[in-house]
Amino acid sequence: MTMMDLPGPKPLVGLSACSLELDGVPNYVCRANYARAALDAGCIPMVLPAAGPVMARTELVDVLDGLILTGSVSNVDPARYRQDRDNSKVYDEARDASIFPLIRAAIDSGVPILGICRGLHEINVALGGSLFQNVHEVEGKMDHREDESQPRAIQYAPAHVVRLSAGGVLEAMFGCRELHVSSLHWQGIDMLGAGLTTEAVAADGLVEAVSLRSAKTWLIGVQWHPEWFASDRNGSLLFRRFAEHCSERRMNRSKLRTPSTIG
Repeated sequence: MTMMDLPGPKPLVGLSACSLELDGVPNYVCRANYARAALDAGCIPMVLPAAGPVMARTELVDVLDGLILTGSVSNVDPARYRQDRDNSKVYDEARDASIFPLIRAAIDSGVPILGICRGLHEINVALGGSLFQNVHEVEGKMDHREDESQPRAIQYAPAHVVRLSAGGVLEAMFGCRELHVSSLHWQGIDMLGAGLTTEAVAADGLVEAVSLRSAKTWLIGVQWHPEWFASDRNGSLLFRRFAEHCSERRMNRSKLRTPSTIG
């Protein structure tokens, strides 16, 4: 199924935004390649402001057909998984305050979720898991950070292999056991959140993808950045599969809203 043959109206997908000051003025920002990947997959993207817990209101969650938790230069506040802050890192309290209640509300409402990089971390922490604040400082782990001296295209290029879990959602989706993925992160999953299943690991054992198989919705979180390769098979396939589940939710909700015809 492609963006041209998704049945019915295009699904409306929320994209998490970051709170960022530009020219001395607060802004809500989402990188364009997330919106473009959603558009190419057949969705209508809508940027969700980092406006706090109000973003989890029932009327907003009910109107969404899907939710993309985007990557970011900021890190999840360690206080949310009961650790002290590393003050050398960048945090975004407004995004944290917005996205954590929204994740829980979206899961409870059956909204399909795709989490990318920081989005993966948010899913894990929202479900009670914890993170390594500095993966490269953990014994036995690789350095998963990008080389910031290189151009963006090289920073986001595939950097290492991940092994997909046998019998998992991603193995079934991609039809293989290994993917070559990008690596641009300091934080990484330590303790897995409640209900999450590991879908991929790096050579050092770091969890690189998860699913929530027991939920009433489709949820996948990945550590890499498929939005940079949305025109390639592996990048586009993940967004297309997400779009299919969003389209299914939209159609099911439309049926519920259609009044019965009495003959």
